[in-house]
Amino acid sequence: MSIKSISLDIFFFCKEDEKMIEQVKNAKPLIHCITNKVTMNDCANALLAIGGSPIMADDEAEVEDITSICQGLLINIGTLNQATIPSMMKAGKKANALQHPVLLDPVGIGASQLRYQTTQQLLKEVHFDVIRGNISEMKVLMNIQSQSRGVDANASDSITDENLDENIIWLQQLSSKTGAIIAVSGAIDVIVDSQNAYIVRNGCQEMSMITGTGCMLSAIMSAFMVVHRQRLLEACTYVSALMGYCGELAKNKMLVEKLGVGSLRVYLMDYLSLMNDGILKEGMKIEKRC
Repeated sequence: MSIKSISLDIFFFCKEDEKMIEQVKNAKPLIHCITNKVTMNDCANALLAIGGSPIMADDEAEVEDITSICQGLLINIGTLNQATIPSMMKAGKKANALQHPVLLDPVGIGASQLRYQTTQQLLKEVHFDVIRGNISEMKVLMNIQSQSRGVDANASDSITDENLDENIIWLQQLSSKTGAIIAVSGAIDVIVDSQNAYIVRNGCQEMSMITGTGCMLSAIMSAFMVVHRQRLLEACTYVSALMGYCGELAKNKMLVEKLGVGSLRVYLMDYLSLMNDGILKEGMKIEKRC
């Protein structure tokens, strides 16, 4: 196995593919988010920033109706509770029936039996097009020993250049097992299906110092899944580069102005709203497994 940097001509099949952000802004996809209450506001604003539209509804009595009027569904278990579990099941099944793309963010799956068992039940009853999370969460999904710390990835699980190949192999097995694209966020992002793999090297360590960057990424990814349904693997890769590059720009502005991570959060949202395909192409760092 080898990894090589790819040109935009290889990543994009045609000129229309080069307008992924523009197409999302034009389509304004409506996304039903049953998500983490800690980061709900940021997820909603991130969706708005990139041109999508959020509905944050989790009451069992209305989730099927809400899913029906949306184009995509995000299920994030970050603040899981007994009231939202049946809502997630109902919304997921309804989205499947309507053939809407569905993304699962198994936040902190290894932190409790409730999270683990609920995720297993969701995977049995709902088809997910994409599962996005950190490497420790993916190891728990694959029943590989992990030392996850609550909702955060453990440093010992990190993807590095030295273990990249072996991680890609089992992540592709997880994709085959679940039928979903697997998108892993970290110092090195890895996005795979059962046969292919992309690596994204955008982002910065400082993004981990503010809560919700992963949740925001899942929300944004859900919007791109709606608009780019026929090229989900490439769309998820593109969004990973988008979020990471916005983080880099936000960090640079924070450092120039000698400010702290509160400003990083604000600048991240600013750059999400200002980003376009031309700017991203200048800064994205995408590689492909060969």
